[in-house]
Amino acid sequence: MHKPAFVSLILLLMFSACKPAQQLQTVPSVDLEKFAGTWYEISAFPIGPEKNCRCVTATYGTTDKGYVTVLNRCVRNGKETSIEGKAFVKDSQTNSKLAVQFFWPFRGKYWIIELDENYQYAVIGHPNRNYLWILNRSPKIDPVLYADLVQRAKAKGFDVERIRWMPQDCE
Repeated sequence: MHKPAFVSLILLLMFSACKPAQQLQTVPSVDLEKFAGTWYEISAFPIGPEKNCRCVTATYGTTDKGYVTVLNRCVRNGKETSIEGKAFVKDSQTNSKLAVQFFWPFRGKYWIIELDENYQYAVIGHPNRNYLWILNRSPKIDPVLYADLVQRAKAKGFDVERIRWMPQDCE
């Protein structure tokens, strides 16, 4: 077989074996005023900035400056630490796709993929499915609801074996 034909055959086999990743669906609509306030991180895929943290919360606030304020807090080694950032709406039709920035110029995709109609729980993910957070308005979540949210994340293509519970026993 000629080299160009062989390379073409290999490329054809490679691309036919690769299925494009399913597009991550977000919720149809988010009212940022209702979303504002404090959320408790119930569980998440581990990330470096939260190493050795307990009692992680995220507090969001609306502004008239074109972004949402973000204040993340945690207790590490008995001391509260925090970081402030901004979230920019990337889809003004739904408000469900945000880009969060803690350090300029870096922004991370923050997509709201599950949201309670009363804004009591939310699931946040990244379209590459390497990041996932389950948030709740109170430090405790109903175990049946939690199991359902984890299963929904799994159905959306997240590797839920990576999820880790966040202790919320600081009150």
